[in-house]
Amino acid sequence: MEKHRIYTTSFASVYPHYVAKAEKKGRTKKEVDEIICWLTGYSQKELETQLKKQTDFETFFAQAPGLNPDRVLIKGVVCGIRVEDIEEPTMQEIRYLDKLIDELAKGKEMAKILRKQQTQ
Repeated sequence: MEKHRIYTTSFASVYPHYVAKAEKKGRTKKEVDEIICWLTGYSQKELETQLKKQTDFETFFAQAPGLNPDRVLIKGVVCGIRVEDIEEPTMQEIRYLDKLIDELAKGKEMAKILRKQQTQ
């Protein structure tokens, strides 16, 4: 089975679209970066390095320092598909990120986007 072309697409080529989508709705690049770092475990500096290296999506997620265990709390539909039902791991990671960016653009609070648990 042939891999989806997103796997070989450079993360840096899609990143500006994430930022533009957020900024169009009054959100910031800083918030986009915070989401990406939360999801992948990259530091800001490591994220910038990956962008400069033009790392493809497959490698970007394969080399992620620490995928956030709370990402399994991300539920919902992206491109007509429920993210929690995607079986291919890399595609699921990509769609998790898409869903988080969608939530940001829809005005959701960062604490909710980052699945922060309320402590009593």
